Amino acid sequence: MRKAMGIILLVWVTVLGAQEAEVDPGSTIQVDVNVVNVPVSVTDSEGRFLVDLNEDDFKVWENGQRVEIRYLTKSNDIENMPPLRVGLLIDQSNRARLYYKTYKDSIGDLAFQLIPEGGRDRGFLMGYHMEVDLLVKMTDDAYLISERLEKVKHGGGSAMLDAIYEACTKYLASEEYKGPGEPRKVIVIIGDGHDNVSKRSLEEVLYVAQRHQVTIHGLSTVAWGFHEKEEKNLFQLAEATGGRIVQPMDNVHKDVSGYLSKPQDAGNFVYTVGTGEYNAAQLQALFDAIRDVAGGIQKQYVLGYVPPEPFSDGKFRRIRVELNLTKYVDLDIRHRAGYYPPEVAAP
Repeated sequence: MRKAMGIILLVWVTVLGAQEAEVDPGSTIQVDVNVVNVPVSVTDSEGRFLVDLNEDDFKVWENGQRVEIRYLTKSNDIENMPPLRVGLLIDQSNRARLYYKTYKDSIGDLAFQLIPEGGRDRGFLMGYHMEVDLLVKMTDDAYLISERLEKVKHGGGSAMLDAIYEACTKYLASEEYKGPGEPRKVIVIIGDGHDNVSKRSLEEVLYVAQRHQVTIHGLSTVAWGFHEKEEKNLFQLAEATGGRIVQPMDNVHKDVSGYLSKPQDAGNFVYTVGTGEYNAAQLQALFDAIRDVAGGIQKQYVLGYVPPEPFSDGKFRRIRVELNLTKYVDLDIRHRAGYYPPEVAAP
């Protein structure tokens, strides 16, 4: 009897192994880890996300060579969408003290949107000033992040680049590359791009972000009427990794007036009481900004393909994704510029 059971067990294991080896090329579940996942977001001319495109609507190239798309996962296919790992990085420098009260609740709202209760997604909270602090470790509970935001203190300089480097290498680096199951890795910076104390350079940060396939988004805190030359660092990081930077305060003054804001004919130093619409416009701008950042992360497609060359060369590979569409005009497609091959265990 034991011998018979052993034979049945052996046959069952053999059949199971054969089933696992036979993988539908159109499925998002693959045994082979030698695949590349490319998160892609598409918006129209009014900033609305397109979420109903199909595999035939995309074309992908790696280092100038057209590759076959093995699978496409849509944002509403929650079961097959790779889980999200997101780091929220907040500026705790003296420069951030003035605006933090305005942004605090919005950062908490973003955490609740990106880390919904009961899901597979996880996130952490980091702060940067003269040093980098892990404020909330990786968690599936957005309430912990929201609660910690109430206790943030400010002071000193800004080590933004060091914070991004640490987030990529310590908290978003995979111990083992999972191929199609590799998590989507995201950083959201809430700051103005200023950095005056980091030990890491912009080039080093770009390398580790591309090495660990991290997408960088930003919620710029530069106020209307002001200019921060280092804000361009945010845009460079986002462009290279496929993220987006939103500037909620950029035009918030355009059509509204604040308190005591209208000059009288009596002279430039005499003012009448304005409408007080500025606060409402500011809140609306922050709401729209959070929607855009969350949408750029949640309303993504994930395209998967087998690279033309094995991962073993370790060289940077450029990615180009195009849309095979004629019914839309002025579409904005965002994806990372390329990647460094992950280390994959030999079969």
